[in-house]
Amino acid sequence: MADSSAVDHQYDRIQMLKAFDETKAGVKGLNDSGLFKLPEIFVRPSAELIADLKHEKAHEIEVPVIDLSGVDDGGRRKQIVEEVRSAAETWGFFQVVNHGIPQRVVDGMIDGVRGFHEQDVDQKKKYYSRDTTRIVRYASSYDLFTSRTASWRDTLSISVNSGSHLLDPQELPAICRDSTVEYSKHVENLGNILLGILSEGLGLKAEFLGNMECTKGHRLHGHYYPACPEPELAIGTTKHSDAGFLAILLQNQLVSGLQVLCEGRWIDILPVEGALVINIGDLLQLVSNGKFRSNEHRALANRDGPRISVACFFSGPIYNPAKIYGPIEELITEENPAVYKEIVISEYLMKFLATGLDNYRALDYYKV
Repeated sequence: MADSSAVDHQYDRIQMLKAFDETKAGVKGLNDSGLFKLPEIFVRPSAELIADLKHEKAHEIEVPVIDLSGVDDGGRRKQIVEEVRSAAETWGFFQVVNHGIPQRVVDGMIDGVRGFHEQDVDQKKKYYSRDTTRIVRYASSYDLFTSRTASWRDTLSISVNSGSHLLDPQELPAICRDSTVEYSKHVENLGNILLGILSEGLGLKAEFLGNMECTKGHRLHGHYYPACPEPELAIGTTKHSDAGFLAILLQNQLVSGLQVLCEGRWIDILPVEGALVINIGDLLQLVSNGKFRSNEHRALANRDGPRISVACFFSGPIYNPAKIYGPIEELITEENPAVYKEIVISEYLMKFLATGLDNYRALDYYKV
């Protein structure tokens, strides 16, 4: 009877997931309906909620905030490289100010994402899809059918091609087209600057990681986290590490929710005016042979909202399926042998997309 009940419950969950997905209205559609109780598909497992209570929160600790002004000045650059190196090795996270992206561009990107998600649902439905190869795609949780818990967020995803930038700006929703094109150019430039600094932090020439095509193409994810009726039971984005090389996160200043796990404690990454959050991804941990750290993080659901964030992921040449990455040869010595195997990027990304975010542990598969 117990087994039969479990099967029935799983069947009901699949039906509920399908019913939610078929509305194409996302989490915002649920919230707009006047929801007072969290639907079961969004309720985290009891064991996970209990474990969360055991995690000690550290409010007094903050991730480093690094000022990038004067990055092209020799003496100042040396200091910035040291600060970034230290943060990448210990936290895997840091915030940057004076990063060169004008405030009007940052504000425009947040407004564009808000405008897309808050427009009439019939307009959004035109972009709703679970096909991860689409250039422009709107959905609620890419891993909706593979994760243990549905995430309390909707996302507009846009693939960008390095050099020519957007493959075709006309494919973008009109409401956020101009702001996305402008922000994309600026954030790609910042990504290249950061990879130059990180290269030097590894003791390599500034152009080293760039020559490895770490920023060849990127993907923008415009996340929208509506107010949640029972945030203590839900999760905005479950605990995970990022699959690519580097992520740059823009978050609005109104609602916080981002946390990083450090030594068993969840630490809030509160919005800093004019700052962007930078974090190391799994591929950069792999090619740095473990020197840089890809840390686990998550986003909470909140009773207030919406929380809006724009994540830019640099995942390398994903359209070159034969591309291989492994620990950088210059970093391997007899005293410091390779700790990871080489990976084929297409196989690596397929594994990521086929696995629920809450179960994804990519680097575990590639340890020597």
